[in-house]
Order: sequence, then C-alpha cells, then structure tokens
Amino acid sequence: MTAGQLVLGIETSCDETAASVVHRSDDGRGTIRSNIVLSQIADHAAFGGVVPEIAARAHVEALDSVVEAALTEAGVDFGDLDAVAATAGPGLIGGVIVGLTTAKAIAFAAGLPLLAVNHLEGHALTARLTDNVAFPYLLLLVSGGHTQILLVRGVGAYERWGTTIDDALGEAFDKTAKLLGLPYPGGPAVERAAATGDAARFTLPRPMLGRAGADFSFSGLKTAVRQAAEAAAPLSDGDVADLSAAFQATVSAVVADRIAHALDRFRAEFPEIAVPVLVIAGGVAANRALRAGLATEAERRGFRLVAPPLALCTDNGAMIAWAGAERLALGLADGLDARARPRWPLDTVALPMIGSGMKGAKA
Repeated sequence: MTAGQLVLGIETSCDETAASVVHRSDDGRGTIRSNIVLSQIADHAAFGGVVPEIAARAHVEALDSVVEAALTEAGVDFGDLDAVAATAGPGLIGGVIVGLTTAKAIAFAAGLPLLAVNHLEGHALTARLTDNVAFPYLLLLVSGGHTQILLVRGVGAYERWGTTIDDALGEAFDKTAKLLGLPYPGGPAVERAAATGDAARFTLPRPMLGRAGADFSFSGLKTAVRQAAEAAAPLSDGDVADLSAAFQATVSAVVADRIAHALDRFRAEFPEIAVPVLVIAGGVAANRALRAGLATEAERRGFRLVAPPLALCTDNGAMIAWAGAERLALGLADGLDARARPRWPLDTVALPMIGSGMKGAKA
C-alpha cells in the first residue's frame, strides 16, 4: 500500500473523456502518475459546438480503454488504489452519468471508496496539486460555462464574489469565433487570429468597466462584435484578425478591472497574509493575453498569480482525482447512490443573478 492516497479520477462532463491516477502524500503534496485525455473536438467540429448525444455516446465507447491506459501508465491496478473519483456534475448529464456509473462499478467491484466530485471544485483545487497553494486564496474560474470569482477557504468551502450575469467568457469566445467564421473550438481560434491583428482598429464596449463589485457581462460585447462584422462585411482575413484582437484586448481589460475589485476586497479581509495568491483556472485560463493582464494586475497589488499548466486548464482527470484525494484525506466519501447533477454551484447559498436565464443562475 502506498503511503498517502492513490486515487483514480474520471472526467466526462463535456467533450473530453479523461482518466488519471494521482497520488496525494500525507503532507498534502500531489504527484500526477498518469493523465490520459481523449478529445472529441473532431466529432463536434462540424456542428460548431458540442452535441450532447454524440458526446455521451463517445464517452461510452472510449472510457474503458482510457481508464485502462491511465492505470497502465501509472503502473498500478485497481488493487493498488485507495479510492475512485468521478465528476458528478455540473455538466452535460449524459456524459456525467457515463463517468459516474463507471466509477460506481469500479468502486463496488474493487471495494473502494467512491468520491462524487464537483467538476468546478476540480478546477478550483488544481493549484494545490501543481503549486501546493495554501488556503485561503482567490480564484478566477473561466470556462465555456462558468465565469466566477470565488474565495476558496478550504475543500468544500467557497464564497462567490462575482459572476457573469449573462454569457460565460468561454461562451463569448465561441460565439465571437462563429460570427467571424473561425473554427471550433472558438477560444484558441480567436487567440490565433488575434496574434496578427490590430486591436486598436475597432472600438468595442467594455461592459461593467469601473462599476463596483466583481460581476461580469459579455452579451453586449458579443453583440458589438456582430455589428462591427456586419458593417465590415465581407470580412477579409485582416478584418477577422483585427476584430479578434480587439475582442481579446477588450476582454482582458474587463477581466483585469473586475478582478482588481476582488483583489482589494481580499486584501481588506485577510490583511495578515503577506503575499496572497490569485489563481486562474478553467479552459479560458489558457489564453495568454488574459494571463498577462491578470499577472500585471496581481503584481500591482502584491499578489502572486498561479496559473496551472495549459494541459491542466482544460478538462482532465487529474483535477478530479486530486479533488477526490483532498476530500478523502478529510475522511469524506459518497455512497453508490450519489446522483449526477447537471447544475451544481460551488457556493450553494449565493443568490441567482438577474439576467442569468430561465434555467437559473450560472453555476
């Protein structure tokens, strides 16, 4: 038996089928023993976005072999594990059910504890795996479905300080890419196009800039990009590059402004922390321009910016295994009746935001 906890993590919440084996030592340090990610981008590219039914079917077809590959790369089998963790939500419910059901079967057959992990908590705790960050810290979580600023007090202890009142940032990137005729996934496509563009050519609105609080809004920005694209049509490659650069620069400025309010609040609430930490996580955290803007803002206010490696920003099994290991170390586990949850906010007491849509607040 390995000292500490050796956990298998399974992630199937969207369009990556992933499994990983992670070790958490007794002193709280983490080691990734394997991290297998099978992307479904090619399966969804023709549709311009993720098709839930296709995603769920692809998870069913691939998950067993992905889990086997993760165990083989780690040099372990089920008998060496201390627990199995799986995303139980939020996410596309069909995919979540596939991963959670597989984890339940493994837990039952191997006599292992089951850890039903909140996918967002996986992102939130990744910095502790990669950089051994101590609690509390400030988190900017930016992905295709979520844009939030959270105070991370501990495992399972989160306070939402800011959120989007409409589109998530990743969603805004994807919609902008589609408006400009760029391929899916939109975030990397916009970033590539922006690299050769002139951000000063188009003037775009900066929603919420200068307002109190730390909430976001990106719907109006997306509309402004559409109007600018229609006015410049037919779009040349140069037009697309310039609009992409303008959009990316605007987003970076807005996010830096919003995070500044949260940094000041954190300083006021935790004056005893000499060098507090700002963590950025989620798929959009891979955007280099966004990282650069946050690094500048963090340094200006005396914070250390921690951004996980690019491979751990997008969905992966290592973050789920680690979140499971963190919970296991606290003596937590779930029953085989744990349910899949399409919506599962980290801060369960935060009030819904006006403008969050008929389905309720962004999780």
